[in-house]
Order: sequence, then structure tokens, then C-alpha cells
Amino acid sequence: MARPDELTFTPLGGVGEIGMNLSVYGLGNRHQRSLLAVDLGVSFGDEDHLPGIDLVMPDVSFLEKELGNLVGLVLTHAHEDHFGAIIDLWPRLRCPIYATAFSAALFEAKCAAERNAPKIPVTVVPSGSRIDLGPFAVEFIPVAHSIPESHALAIHTAAGIVLHTGDWKIDPTPIIGVPTDERRLRELGEEGVLALVGDSTNAVREGRSPSEIEVAATLAKLVQSARGRVAVTTFASNVARIRAVADAARAAGREVVIVGRAMERVVQVARETGHLDGVQNFRGADYYGHFPPDKVLALCTGSQGEPRAALARIANDDHPQVTLNKGDTVIFSSRTIPGNEKPVGAIINGLVSQGIEVITDRTHLVHVSGHPRRDELRDLISWVRPQVLIPAHGEALHLSEHAKLARAAGVPKVLTCKNGDMVRLGPGDAAIVDQVPAGRIYKDGNLLEESKSRAVVERRKMAFSGCAVVAIALTDKGELADDPDLDLAGIPEKNAAGELLDDVVFDAVMSTIETLPRARRRDPDAVAESVRRAVRSTLAEHWGKKPLCFVHVLVV
Repeated sequence: MARPDELTFTPLGGVGEIGMNLSVYGLGNRHQRSLLAVDLGVSFGDEDHLPGIDLVMPDVSFLEKELGNLVGLVLTHAHEDHFGAIIDLWPRLRCPIYATAFSAALFEAKCAAERNAPKIPVTVVPSGSRIDLGPFAVEFIPVAHSIPESHALAIHTAAGIVLHTGDWKIDPTPIIGVPTDERRLRELGEEGVLALVGDSTNAVREGRSPSEIEVAATLAKLVQSARGRVAVTTFASNVARIRAVADAARAAGREVVIVGRAMERVVQVARETGHLDGVQNFRGADYYGHFPPDKVLALCTGSQGEPRAALARIANDDHPQVTLNKGDTVIFSSRTIPGNEKPVGAIINGLVSQGIEVITDRTHLVHVSGHPRRDELRDLISWVRPQVLIPAHGEALHLSEHAKLARAAGVPKVLTCKNGDMVRLGPGDAAIVDQVPAGRIYKDGNLLEESKSRAVVERRKMAFSGCAVVAIALTDKGELADDPDLDLAGIPEKNAAGELLDDVVFDAVMSTIETLPRARRRDPDAVAESVRRAVRSTLAEHWGKKPLCFVHVLVV
């Protein structure tokens, strides 16, 4: 049985994957414990495997069963993979939320922009401060990242200190904010750190991540030398990059036009919180056409190829105010997130085919990661000297490489886990001691669906093999009252011999009904199942695929 002061770490998302971050720390035992949640993020639906699914969120059923023990939700920063699920899932938890000023303001703006968003109170915590939440004292330690006010969390408990890094890097010259607080991290090492739960995103990359100031210098040169119009696309939340683009535009005598609602929202919040102080005011998209081509720069959303974002619409000549022509320049000041290669590639190829120059991080230093490479991971380990290290925030390869690095650096205990594993951090040897539910929730339009929901499963099947619907009217004697009605969706029109598949399937339906014994024809369920099997086997023979098939039998 767990000891009363047992400290546990349970990831419900973000381990073994990039995105959908949710970590839970526990103190006590299963009969009397306090829980602290860290971050509540999303990942994005994969159209190939999850057609029509907008967002993927962590299963919070474990927390729902422990609501009386949940002391709060603490946010490390305001990226979607760390706070994007709050609007949808907070009504299930209704716990206090704590964040620093920028994260709280961006969350408030996000709620205001979303229809029917619930009123969700957020307590603003000063950067560098420490708050008491039940038996946890949570300290917000500033770290460099690709969004303002990112923080590692030092979680102080009776069982020891846990350093939860969140997303971070070492950048001695961040354009916005302060460098990662090395002094405080070294102090924690002197105090004694029980466990480090750390960002593994770049654990496969040697060296150090370049600084944002190097990107700013590259952007300044590119914008200065460009002829014609310039469009720059980047992650909307990267306020440092927005500032760098603004400085480059000003040096080149260009006005900045903001194109895209997400970018507008972040810029407004950044100005309100002082992160864009001294930066010239930007123009709206309706001003774009008022400036000569060499006097304007469009700062656009859509760096990941999102079909409804600004850049995709511009590339398709579908934007009402912003156009690009031969000789203009587009700079992708971003990386392509794995899974988005096809839509991003389609936009790039479309722009190039129009004679537009496209610049990416493949050829120029126009983007740097916000995550630590291997030398930075080694530095952090040397500063805090944890007794236990758990790699997080990464796929299996990232976690494995982070674990190897930690062992080589002399960490006494390195433990890899998966979502749903409850890890005892102390007292005693760190080990996986339990498993809890850790599935997924899908955002489907306005609805939240469980991962095994019929709608999700059927839509995936329909995406790959279509759907056949058959309606049959029978008399009470089992005779056909009329010809069956047939509808094939997502299925080819003809087979290899040129026969209409509508006709082929119709004949199979008629033959199946006519050859059924009279007694079975009086059983609507038996008729429906026989016809369903016949339709699927017929299409498998003529097409090579078995679609979903729905058969409706009405007795008249």
C-alpha cells in the first residue's frame, strides 16, 4: 500500500507523442491523496486517419473520478498543445486555473473568440512567484521558449522537489522576455531535486538551438533585399518572431499588414501585456492594396498549410484583399510540423509555379526551435542534478534518446513511461506502480466524442471504402412491395468491365431476397443481414473493397 507521503507522476497526454500535454502529480495514497494537474492541451486531427476530426484531447476520466482531490490546474505557457483543451474540458473538472499574465490574457481572448465558450476564471500569477495549492508549493521559473512567459515549474512537496520543465531552451539573447533562469535552476540543484520531468522534443539533435536574434538578423537581410511584395508566415503565437519581422520591415521602409484572425488576436494581447512595446502599429488587411509593392509586408497565418488560413487563401488567389504576383517573396519563418508536409508542400509548389520566390528554413536561418538540443539537456542535468529523470514531451525515439543521454550524464535513476502510467517518484525507488485510463477525446464539430465512438470508427471506414445504403419495403408475407432503393456513396461508378456498379449491386440485392426461404423473408432482421453481406461481398468481388453497408427493411 502506498505511504501517505508518496509522490507520483501520471502523464495523461504528451508522453510518446508530440502534443496533447496533460500531467498529473499526486501526493498521498489512493485513499487519501491530493492531485495537481499541469497543462491541458490538444493535438490536431490527422485527415488520413481521423477524417473530419478537428482536435484530439486527453481523456480526463481519471481526474473526473478524483474531483474532490484536484487542487488546481497550472499552465506552463499558452501554446495550443498545452492549453488548447481547457475550453472544452474544464466544464468536466471545474478546478482553479493558474497562469502568468500573457497566458491568462491569451486564454481570455481565445474564449472571447469562441462561440458559447463557458466563463472560466483564471488566477494570474507573477512570473518567478510561488503559490501554495494544497500540499504542493508551485514555483514559476522563467525559461526561454517560442512564446512569451514560458515557465518551468518547481513543485515543492514533503516528499521532495520535482522540476517540470515544460517547453524550454537555453537562449542567452531572446528577443522577448528573459533568458532561462540558470541561477534559480542551479539553486534548486543545491536544495536537492528529487525528479526532473523534461522536454525531449530535440533530444535527437546534437549541439544547441540557435538564438532568436540570429533569425532576426536573417529576416532583416532577406526583407531588405526583396523586390516587390513580401509575405512572412510564422506561428501566430511567436511574439518574438513578430517583433523581428516588424523590425525588419521598418528597416526596409515597409508597412506591416496583419492577415489572419489568430495573428490579430496574439498581437492585440502582446500589446496589452507590453510584449510589443516600441513596435510600430500594424495595419489591417484592407490597407494592403494602398501601399506600393516595395513598401508593404504581409504577416500571415497559415505556416502549416491550414486550408482556411490566410496564406493558403492568398496562394489560391482566394483572399479578398491580399494578392501576390510573379517576383514577390514569401518567407516561411517556421518549421513544418510532422504530418503537415503535404499541405505545406502544396502551397509552396503552388507559389513557385506562379513565379513567386519561396524561402524556407531548408536554405536560410529563418526559424529556430523553442526546444533544447542535447547540449542544453546536459546543461540542465548538471545544474539541477536530479535523482530521477523522466523523459516527456516527445515520441518514442525522443524519449529513448533523452533517457540514454541522462544515463550517460550520471542520473541515478532514469525511467521511461507511457500515458496512463502512474510513476512513484518517492520515497523509495522510482517505479511504475499503477495504470489509469489515458485514452483520447475527439472534437467533432461542436461535439466531444470518445475514441471508440461509433461516429469516429464509421467515418474512418467510410473515408477508405465508402458507404452503401439499401432500403427495402416488404409485405407482411415477405414479398417485395416495390423495388429496393440503393445509394452508393464514395464508391466507383463502374467496375473493370465497364458495368455500372449500381446495377451490379441492385441485381445482387434482388437475387439475395428472391433466394431467401419465405420464412426468413418474413424476418426483417434476417433480410437486412443477408442483404448487407451480399452487398459487401459483391463490391469486394467487383471493386476489391468492402464498404460500410446499412440496410433498412420496412414492413408495409
